[in-house]
Amino acid sequence: MRFLPVLLMCALGFSAEPPAKSAFDKTVFTDYIRHLMVFNPIVQVKVDDPKPSSIEGLKEVDMHVSYGPNSETLRFFVANDGKHFINVSQGGIYDINEDPFKEDRDKLNVEGAPSFGTPGAALTMVVFSDFECPQCKLEAETLRKNLMAAFPTQVRLYFKDFPLESLHPWAKAAAATGRCILKQGQNHFWAYHDWIYAHQQDIQPNTFRTKVDEFVKSDNLDQIQFGNCMSDINAAGGEVDKEVAEGKALNIDATPTMFINGRRLVGSMRWENLKAIIDADLEYEKAHPPTATQAKADDEKCCEIQIPSPLNK
Repeated sequence: MRFLPVLLMCALGFSAEPPAKSAFDKTVFTDYIRHLMVFNPIVQVKVDDPKPSSIEGLKEVDMHVSYGPNSETLRFFVANDGKHFINVSQGGIYDINEDPFKEDRDKLNVEGAPSFGTPGAALTMVVFSDFECPQCKLEAETLRKNLMAAFPTQVRLYFKDFPLESLHPWAKAAAATGRCILKQGQNHFWAYHDWIYAHQQDIQPNTFRTKVDEFVKSDNLDQIQFGNCMSDINAAGGEVDKEVAEGKALNIDATPTMFINGRRLVGSMRWENLKAIIDADLEYEKAHPPTATQAKADDEKCCEIQIPSPLNK
């Protein structure tokens, strides 16, 4: 039973946090880089001992990665305290004690966004997309066809608008229209989402509204409610602008851009590759349960843990 130890640690003020990790610990470092770069378990990894570097305060650590006849050496600079390191080969500065995708994950706001999948699923996917973008169409069709079939309970996907107006003249109108349709329910939005990508090549700026009216009739939407919303399309457009601003704060400059528990993926991907990433991240989540601090962030009632009893509400 884990309830009493956790209760006692909370009551006595002790931290349930594990000791700080070090990038000089080869096992810890290997595990972190495997997660960061989604190395298949069959990929062989060997980490050299740290050696002095030309940069004061940093040591050089080389990692040798091999699979069959193929091999590559990745170079890292690790701070003397072992906490932070620089990925020289691919760029980026990381904290060995923080999830590498936490910074982006913390910036994502999915409140009110259309979604499908299991609430509270182990993996959260957030897709920034453009209804006029051909690559977004490919990604959308791939996800709608395969995601729930392969991961019926493990994934929740959220859709975010990021119309590239300089490239796609009717993309923002399509995004704003989607907002009006969403007001009548998630099912209507996803029907619109699938329909507009299926008809993407048939739509032009001057035919957009006529085509949408065809969808509205076919989907049995409340036409009066829809018309009232569309008459104030600037309000719906303002909601789209907020999501575009959120995307820009995340330095998004291309669509589709997807985040899987914060892991950034740019461009459409073959389903086989995307499924392998999701499988790997699910396995990582199983092997790395939340720390006490993370659990407390999810449940601010840490110190109200009770002994299981039917008397407890």
